[in-house]
Amino acid sequence: MIHSTAVISHKAEIHKTTNIGPFCIIGDGVKIGKNNKLTSNISITGNTTIEDNNTFYPFCSIGSDPQDLKFNNEKSYLKIGNYNKFRENVTVNPGTSGGGLNTIIEDNCLFMVGSHIAHDCIIKSNVILANNATLAGHVEIDNNAIIGGNSAIHQFVRIGKYAMIGGMSGVEKDIIPYGLYTGIRENLKSLNLIGLKRKGLTSNTINEIKNLINIIFDKNDTIENNVKNNLVESSEILEIKELIEFLNSNSKRGITTFEND
Repeated sequence: MIHSTAVISHKAEIHKTTNIGPFCIIGDGVKIGKNNKLTSNISITGNTTIEDNNTFYPFCSIGSDPQDLKFNNEKSYLKIGNYNKFRENVTVNPGTSGGGLNTIIEDNCLFMVGSHIAHDCIIKSNVILANNATLAGHVEIDNNAIIGGNSAIHQFVRIGKYAMIGGMSGVEKDIIPYGLYTGIRENLKSLNLIGLKRKGLTSNTINEIKNLINIIFDKNDTIENNVKNNLVESSEILEIKELIEFLNSNSKRGITTFEND
């Protein structure tokens, strides 16, 4: 169903099962899949592809030009997966030539009121951005991470899976998987124990992870040496393997360490 007051480009591709409410605007390059719901007063523009079963609440702006002075109208893209919810006043920008031309959102994410996803961000599945959480350009957020309300993430920062950023935080370095961070340009407080328990880990496994984390971030040596010299890399615990993979991959902002470092 398409409301009579919606303005839709004849070049847009919209599946017949998608519901478009009053006063929505759909631009030329937009492709929208099955069973999406646009409630009202929503703008979707640019080269934006939306898969199935997403919901957009009033006054979302999806696919408008990046807020980047280097953007020169190059053809760039925004790709949105399935079963995501975009609450009121959410803004999402497409990519730029400086970041691979793509902003990507996977599945089952919740973007609460006023949250912002800038150009070239990559958001994996089951991520939550609480009210007014803001991502600068080139931010990467892995599965099941939670970004608290009124928090800001610096450009090029990576947030590991199951990490939690407390409300009103400012993050300017990478956050390891399962890390818990609060504050302004501070250090990790601990592991995200709630996230680990929700994942189904036992207390014994969580304690073993905590012990290995303490070894990895021992301030008496480098992270690399702590991992190798203490045979941490031989651990069979999946979460430790994921953490080491994260630490070994490219970081443009550096790694946030624990507050006792």
